[in-house]
This record gives sequence, C-alpha cells and structure tokens, in this order.
Amino acid sequence: MKVIICGAGQVGWQIARHLSGENNAVTVVDNNPDLVARATETLDVQGITGNASYPDVLDAAGARDADMIIAATFSDEVNMVTCQVAHSVFAVPRKIARLRAQSYLNAIYSDLYRRDHLPIDVVISPEREVAEAALQRLASPAAFDTESFLGGEMQLLGIQLDEDCPVLNTPLRQLTDLFSTLRATVVGVRRDKSLIAPEAGDQLFAHDQIYLATHREDVTRSMEIFGKTHKKQERVVIIGGGNVGLAVARALESRTERIRAKVIEKNRKCAEIAADSLERTIVLNGDGLNGDLLQEANISRADAVLAVTDDDKTNMLAAVRAKAEGCPMAICLINDPTLIPLMAPLGIDAYINPRATTVSSILRHVRHGRVRQIYSIGDAEAEVIEAQVLSTSPIAGQMVRDIGFPEGVLVGAIQKNGKVERPKGGTRIEEGDVIVIFALAQDVAEVERLLQVSITFF
Repeated sequence: MKVIICGAGQVGWQIARHLSGENNAVTVVDNNPDLVARATETLDVQGITGNASYPDVLDAAGARDADMIIAATFSDEVNMVTCQVAHSVFAVPRKIARLRAQSYLNAIYSDLYRRDHLPIDVVISPEREVAEAALQRLASPAAFDTESFLGGEMQLLGIQLDEDCPVLNTPLRQLTDLFSTLRATVVGVRRDKSLIAPEAGDQLFAHDQIYLATHREDVTRSMEIFGKTHKKQERVVIIGGGNVGLAVARALESRTERIRAKVIEKNRKCAEIAADSLERTIVLNGDGLNGDLLQEANISRADAVLAVTDDDKTNMLAAVRAKAEGCPMAICLINDPTLIPLMAPLGIDAYINPRATTVSSILRHVRHGRVRQIYSIGDAEAEVIEAQVLSTSPIAGQMVRDIGFPEGVLVGAIQKNGKVERPKGGTRIEEGDVIVIFALAQDVAEVERLLQVSITFF
C-alpha cells in the first residue's frame, strides 16, 4: 500500500514507523526539514519538505497513485485542506485527518465531512481519545494502563507488582491451575525495561509490570489476586481546564453515578470558558502547583488527581505535589515517552500518552479486513489487536496450541457466539470468532498474515 503521512511530529513519525516496518511505501511530508530528515534517516521512508496542503507538494509526494493519506500536522485547517486537495485533485481513496478544535467535532456539524463537502473519511480527535483514556484510568485506579476490547467485555490492565503481591515467584501455569475459574491471562511482562510475551513456565517478580487481559466481570478479583484493591472514585481534582480537562469533566458530569469533580486552570480565560461550559463542576482559577489552592480544592479528601495541562513537567510536579498534600492517586498526561520511567520513582500511579492513543486510533482505521481495534503499548513496543477470524485464515479450525504464533505473540481472549472465554491450548478457533492478541512490534506483520488481515487497501 502507498501511504502519504502529512506531519512528521511524534504521531506522524510513529505511524510511519509502523507502516514502513510492514513493507508499505510511505512518504512523509512536513514543512520542517529537520523533522523530515529525522524520519528519512531513522525509517525506511521517503521525505518531502513543504506545506502538506499544497497540490504541488502532494504531487511530488506521489499523491496521484496513493492509496491513503493521513493528515496529522499541528494545524486542523491544514489537515482539512490537505484531505480536500487529495480528494479533488488526486482522487486519493482514503483520507484520515487529525482535528483538535472541538467546534469541528460538534455532532450538529457532522454533515461537514461528506464527500461533497469536506471529503474526510475518518476524523481523529486526540482530545476525545485522551479523555476516554483518562476515564478508563479512573475506572481502574490501581492500573497504570488500561483499554477495553470486545465491546467492553474484556479489559486490558497494566499492573505494577509490589513486594507484597501474593502470587510472586509462581509459574504462570500454576496460577492458571490455582484460579481455574478466573477469566484472565497475563499477555505481557516488562522487566528491566524489556517487554516480553511470557511462557507458561515463567514466574512473576516484584517490580514487574504486567499486562493482563481479563473479563470485565473479573476485573476486581484479578486486581486482588495481584495485590491491588479496587476503590471507587467519587471525588476527582482535574488540573488543567483545556480541551482534555474540559472533556473529562463533561464526561464525569454526564455519568449516572455521581462523581464530584473540581477543575483547576491557570489561564483565566480558559477557566471562564470551562466554568461556563460545566454545570455541576467547580472551576478554580490558579496554579495547580500552589499548595494553598490544592488545599482549597480539598485535595486531601480527593480520591484521585488528574493532571492534564499541556506541559509534561507541570503535570508531573502537580501530581507529586497533590500526593504530598494527601491525595492517594495521581494520573498524569505525558507526551514525552522518555519521561515515563520517572513515573514510578516519583510515586505517580498512572499515565496517559496522548500520542500513543492517537496512534492506536489511526492504526485501527488503517488496518482493514476484520481488524476491529488496535492498542499500542509503551513506545510502540507492542500492539494488542482485536480481529474477527475469517474462513480463509490459516488459524480457522485450529486449536491454539497448534497455531504457529511467533514467540512474541499470545492470545489474550476469545469471543465465541458473544461469550468471552479465556483461551486454552485446546481451544479451537473457528470462523467468526473474535480474538484479542498481544504481539510484540516485530511480530505484528506475521499476526496479520495468520489472520489474513493485510494492510492492503480494499
């Protein structure tokens, strides 16, 4: 497949990294020559320097025979015009745009994105993706990472194992025997900064970070088995009242169960906009790093603090300050993946990487066939893929133990006739089943081959 990626920032670079690694012809376009040079020097891609919305720049990038264009520059308007030019001048079949301004995303204006108006096939909203990720973190407060699959029936949980975890030094095979009714599977383990797909004889140790695929109804029991308590979040303080913080506060207000939220926003104009937009949420204008203001927000009585300003370091410091003031749980928005290893030493419980959520969302729409969802783990170290099994797939009709999955691949869950099961060696995968697979980055292409879900555009 021939893909043009407009915007060579972190999101564009990560998408280019994924697609070029899977033998697609990728061209990256950006008006910053340094970003283009970084992409061409580190990835197997072509690079064009110029404004992505200019017809001559898209022509030079190969738009005349491109299968897809992904517009992920920092400007909504450039992304929109890029898709329009790609459609009107070059008839590019598939167009994906990242849009951040909430006005463009308002449901009452959804007719804007028809082929006879603005021909964008898929609109990606980082703020909405991040807000949803934040809500999922709040729903699983003891997990540092979480994502739902199979229509919400399966949950992926990232759990940091502490010294008092009751199942340390126990082979995973034995855990399966001990908790035979538990619908949960350890699909990934990060140890000493290295992420692996564990085998049945592997043991878990203190300070390991594990990724657990568990049935929605077994989340609380799973957390308890791994030494975590599941506490309902009733009071939340949100530091940062921009698009993300406002989206989270609105979502909390719309929930049937009552969650009391307070928003702290430093910029007075943003604080006024947030206050006008929210009905039951208290908005405080001031610095989230100010101890007196945190006390005014009753941070010591809050169940969680969510730091979602547009500055990573401010989020980290605000989270540390809030915990020092007595808040038991802190969640941070972190754009720079190199800062993530600092989370644990600083006592920050969970993080949200907006670039990873955006990359996951874009990949979900790039991969065709029967792939229904993709979640990118860490710094694009692995993917969790939800896909429906086709009749022509090599794995259809085979038992899990007989499938030639690479070493870095594990089946986390299988949905048969609407019922979610924990996969076992003797489980037979049939046409129409929906499976959730954990795959290290280097093994994703082989997983897609086994599923017969290629990236080839249809």
